[in-house]
Amino acid sequence: MTIGIAFIRGINVGGKHKVSMEALRGLCEDAGLCDAKTYIQSGNLVFQCSEKALKTAAGKIETIIEKECGFRPGVVVRTLEEMRAVVKANPFAKEKGIAPNWLLVMFLNGELSAEAKRALKAIAAGPERIEAAKTEVYLYYPNGIAEAKLPFTKVEKAVKIAGTCRNWNTIEKVLGMAEELDRG
Repeated sequence: MTIGIAFIRGINVGGKHKVSMEALRGLCEDAGLCDAKTYIQSGNLVFQCSEKALKTAAGKIETIIEKECGFRPGVVVRTLEEMRAVVKANPFAKEKGIAPNWLLVMFLNGELSAEAKRALKAIAAGPERIEAAKTEVYLYYPNGIAEAKLPFTKVEKAVKIAGTCRNWNTIEKVLGMAEELDRG
C-alpha cells in the first residue's frame, strides 16, 4: 500500500461548496482509498491505496465529490515521499523569523514550464517572495496575506496550471499524519 495526500481546492470556503470531513472520508472509502483521515475543514486528506489507484486518485476524488455534492473541486495528490521532498526543498527553511502561517506552498497538477518560472520572477512584488520548484511554488508573505502587494490571482495566471495552496503549519501537520499512517 502507498500513502497518498490529497489537497482539495475550494471546499468549505466562505460558506460555499460545503463538504463535511466525515462525508469526505466516506466518499474516499467508496472510491477505494483506505484509512482516509482529514485535517481541519479545508480539504486536507491522507489515505492508503495501491500504487495503481494513486495514479487516478485525484480524478476519483473530484468525480465522487461532483456526483455526491454537486460541484467539482480541483484535487492535487502527492505521495508521502513527495511531501517529504517538498519539506526538504523549502527555500526558506534556513531563514530566521519565517512565520509558518504566512509561508504557502502552491501544489500544482503538473510541472512548471520555463515560461511560467520566468513569469513568476517577473511578478515578484514588494516584500513577498516567490520560489518556483518543479511542481510546487513556495510563496512567502512576510506581512501576512491580507496585506500582500502580490495578488494571488497573478500567481495563478503566471503558472497556468491548476493547483491549490496550503500554509506551512498545515503541510507539517498533514505530513505528520501521513507518516503516522505509514507506521501503521
